Amino acid sequence: MKLHLLQHKSLEETQDDFNRAYPFLRIEFMKRSEPGGARRILKGSMPMTAVGLKSDGEVELHDAMTVGELENAFFTQFGLSVQLSRRSGNLWLETIMTNSWTLKQQNEHGRELTEHISPKIRGS
Repeated sequence: MKLHLLQHKSLEETQDDFNRAYPFLRIEFMKRSEPGGARRILKGSMPMTAVGLKSDGEVELHDAMTVGELENAFFTQFGLSVQLSRRSGNLWLETIMTNSWTLKQQNEHGRELTEHISPKIRGS
């Protein structure tokens, strides 16, 4: 799958495009407030230019790609900082400790956790 990064698209639209391929993963875009400063997550309807996208392009996504490879691709191709999170029931957990897992592994684990946890939450 190719994830199209377009300057006029909103962050939400780009995230939705990613979620169509990986519904149990969430991609978050971050921006540093200053060089070496803390990163903050950007959300909502702001355009991709708000995270620093300077030109339209695409990132090739495939099931065997690791989280680390995905994050690196965004940074090397576009200078964008992204963080992936995996769904676990009603929570989203950062994938920092599992950056070597593939997108397929992450998504399947998110599916398993959510399907295992969600029925218990509803039954409470």
